[in-house]
Amino acid sequence: MLPEDLMLLFLDEEDGRVLVDSTAIHNALAGAVLLELVKSGRVAFEPDGRKLAVVDPAPLTNAFLQESLTRLNKPMKPQRAVERLRTHVRDNVMAQLEAQGVLTVEKTKVLGIFPTKSYVIQDHQAVSEIRDLVGNVALGHAAPDERTGALISLLYAVKGLHKVFNGDKREMNARAKEISAGNWAGVAVKKAMEAVQAAVMATMVASTVAATSVGGGSS
Repeated sequence: MLPEDLMLLFLDEEDGRVLVDSTAIHNALAGAVLLELVKSGRVAFEPDGRKLAVVDPAPLTNAFLQESLTRLNKPMKPQRAVERLRTHVRDNVMAQLEAQGVLTVEKTKVLGIFPTKSYVIQDHQAVSEIRDLVGNVALGHAAPDERTGALISLLYAVKGLHKVFNGDKREMNARAKEISAGNWAGVAVKKAMEAVQAAVMATMVASTVAATSVGGGSS
């Protein structure tokens, strides 16, 4: 699924080191979850195209997606949906990857005091495959499809593409912008992708402003 693919892109394929900041990760993953719910047919735009709503309450077989679906308990704008879905989203995605045997999560402490988590890659082939697949598109060596187009659009939304892949930042961002506007998905998914990307970008800005306000107030 998109959330797991995206999380693997956020990790160094050798040592499991996280390459992007937590705010970007949570917002991008929440966007990926929302896209999966749209693709599943459970969530869609209301007729006026402004808010997303649950249109099919049938239970999903994936417990993670099902729990995420319950958070969308009323029609809401895409940005609000992203905000609802980002709580604990990284831990939930990591639990999915751990259950699949792709990695293991180890609890450690920084300086022997502050609790943190490290990720140990167990299936290096799985990580390499998704990195090669998306990297070839990001660097212009292959055309995007629905999967790679969505992943690159989400990376672009959180300004994470150049942190995940080596290459000229300006060229990669220009291509990502072009991909985001491309016709690599069906109408419904493309409309949702555009709304989710805008929502993730807006949430990133709101998160940055909030962090700056807190920092300014404490000085």
